Amino acid sequence: MKKPNGSSPGGNTRGGLKWGILSTAIIAREAMIPAMKKSKHSELVAIASREQAKAEKTAKEFDIGKAYGSYEELLADTEVEAVYIPLPNHLHVEWSLKALKAGKHVLVEKPVALNAEEAEYLKKEAEKYPGLKIMEAFMYRFHPQWIKVKELVRSGAIGELKMIQSSFSFYDDDAGSIVNNKEYGGGSLMDIGCYSVSLSRYLFEEEPISVMSDLEVHPEFGTDVLTTGIMKFKNGVSTFFSSTMLAEEQSVKIFGTKAFVEMKKPFNPAPDEVSGIEVVSEGAREIIEFAPCDQYTLEVDAFALSVLNDDPVPIFLEDSLRNMSTMTLLLK
Repeated sequence: MKKPNGSSPGGNTRGGLKWGILSTAIIAREAMIPAMKKSKHSELVAIASREQAKAEKTAKEFDIGKAYGSYEELLADTEVEAVYIPLPNHLHVEWSLKALKAGKHVLVEKPVALNAEEAEYLKKEAEKYPGLKIMEAFMYRFHPQWIKVKELVRSGAIGELKMIQSSFSFYDDDAGSIVNNKEYGGGSLMDIGCYSVSLSRYLFEEEPISVMSDLEVHPEFGTDVLTTGIMKFKNGVSTFFSSTMLAEEQSVKIFGTKAFVEMKKPFNPAPDEVSGIEVVSEGAREIIEFAPCDQYTLEVDAFALSVLNDDPVPIFLEDSLRNMSTMTLLLK
């Protein structure tokens, strides 16, 4: 591993990637920190918050060696080789570029930017650091159930892919919630509808040729609290809805000409529970189960190995840009 200037990052004696986290966000505390702790290829060495006390509290809770009261301090730590960025959406591009400039590899939460223009700018600027890796954190793609679904589609096991139906919703009417802050890049499409856009492109393996959407915008927050979308591909269609003000639910159905696949917990299956998909064909039902696993750990491992082995990252910024381009059209 090399920094852009050719100097080696310091301190890695365990053979794993040394991480820092910018923010004590809920997703960091509840998902990513536990995931990194379980990773065989990573070591979490530092965490930062805009408030020193928050950083210290989180560091103590999770036995993290260093706590910083600013993001800049963490980026200046030469022991940190890579950073995970779970900041609000409007800060993703800014801090990704600051991290790259500081010589750190970057795993940044989805969505990678606020719009296609920002994503294009990030991609262009990131190309100035060819020695560093950067990837958008779409963790669902690393779960075995999605790898199996991709295999079923590609192999023709369900026939020709023609239709995808998906949904993701939860209820949050807190005016102080980041998801309800338009300036911060809140709203249902940015927060959870992005999964439907991503999985549709992932399975069809192409970009939509046209999109349509209907947005219900909150009169006070200005964010989309219910978005319904249609993405037309060359040989099929994907329909979806996302909402931040409906009962909690998530589902995906994938229809081929010979069979369909139903996913009961497509986006965040519990890491300590068996997950499964159901394949239905001519009245026959096959349930395929997967042993408990943490998709966040699988994501961290995949990224860490791409750095340690100097291999391409699993999700390119070009893919992130195209996903953001589709989302930008849906939000118009």
